[in-house]
Amino acid sequence: MNVNIPQLADTLFERTANGSWVVVYKALITTHHLMMYGNERFIQYLASRNTLFNLNNFLDRGAMQGYDMSTFIRRYSRYLNEKALSYRLVAVDFTKMKRGVDGVMRTMATEKLLKTLSIIQNQLDALLDFDASRNELTNGVINTGFMLLFKDSIRLFAAYNEGVINLLEKYFDMKKNQCKEALDIYKKFLARMTKLSEFLKVAEQVGIDQGDIPDLTQAPSSLLDALEQHLASLEGKKTKEVSAASRASTLSTAVSTLATTGMSFSKMDERERQQALEEEQARLQALKEQRLKEISVGSNSISTSASPSTLSGKSMNASASVDLISAPAPTTNSMPNLTSDLFDLQPTFVPTVQSTPAIATSVNTWGGPFSSSNGVSSPPHMDIFDMQPVEEVVKPTPTFSSASFASNQTMGFLSGKPLLLFYCSHHHILMLPSSWTESIRSSF
Repeated sequence: MNVNIPQLADTLFERTANGSWVVVYKALITTHHLMMYGNERFIQYLASRNTLFNLNNFLDRGAMQGYDMSTFIRRYSRYLNEKALSYRLVAVDFTKMKRGVDGVMRTMATEKLLKTLSIIQNQLDALLDFDASRNELTNGVINTGFMLLFKDSIRLFAAYNEGVINLLEKYFDMKKNQCKEALDIYKKFLARMTKLSEFLKVAEQVGIDQGDIPDLTQAPSSLLDALEQHLASLEGKKTKEVSAASRASTLSTAVSTLATTGMSFSKMDERERQQALEEEQARLQALKEQRLKEISVGSNSISTSASPSTLSGKSMNASASVDLISAPAPTTNSMPNLTSDLFDLQPTFVPTVQSTPAIATSVNTWGGPFSSSNGVSSPPHMDIFDMQPVEEVVKPTPTFSSASFASNQTMGFLSGKPLLLFYCSHHHILMLPSSWTESIRSSF
């Protein structure tokens, strides 16, 4: 069934109105999966809605695990709402944006960077608030949702990390208000890094490969001191003076450490992408083999249906059907074996005028005289009934046919009397007198 994006989203929202935690949780997982791997128009539609999931008071009292799972459903729905809200504010999905030295967060201007980092922090807070322990991940439904959250956390924090690197590189060139906001963002970044490390430990306990979990290395504490002293100097407070060389060295060390952390996130994302490509190639290969098998089976069935025995049977049936309606061949009992040239004529009879003169006057069996243009009499070419020459007496008329008689018939006239010519199946012409033809016609 083909449905458009609004219909699909509305259907998922309707499923979340169900009282069973299993149905609601699966609807949330499907929505999250479409936001991650589906067409971008899906998350665009969700971002354009005024309300999404309203599950703050959801509680399933009927199931055994209803109370426990209802808590995670409420937390999960809040994260999906925050993810859609983030897209509405910045028109980009942080988990899919370009990363690297020339990435979106590394090249963003100061004002926009400060606003964007705050939005990323809110989304990451909603994700980490899921806060599931190893003992609470007890069924396949919640484990599937946790895996999707794990993948989002890796990509989201990678964008967050690159934004903080860009922030630190611009920090000492900012104004006082900007430095104050940037310092607050950096402090929250350190707290979220600690909380994310705990989240990743739970993921490792669930069974995620340790190689897929990035290393989180915090910047040296000396960097925080340098940032605070710079803000204090802008506010006019007395602080310990730090040389520019020392401050630049501290900043360089911190940026290098965070860049290393970002590289580990990128490697993990690249491994996942490569794994997805391999799985896709395996599926395509399986579909290709299945298609080839179907084609071979189809060709075998066609060759079997068109076997020689079948074809010979069809030809025999066809010939039999023709014989049933064809005219019977003349036999010695019904027709004398005459050797007249009249029976050797071809099916397509073309009258020709002989150059030999005919008898001027003569009476045939039917009483019709022969006539000649030159008046010279000569023995004519006679048929078996001693009739006039065929060349002179046969005048074809429109064909007379009957469904019950297979041979072609041609009417002619001999001295004013009807003459019926039969083109038989053996390509001979039989010319009968009218007394015979009347009886034949009555049988039609």
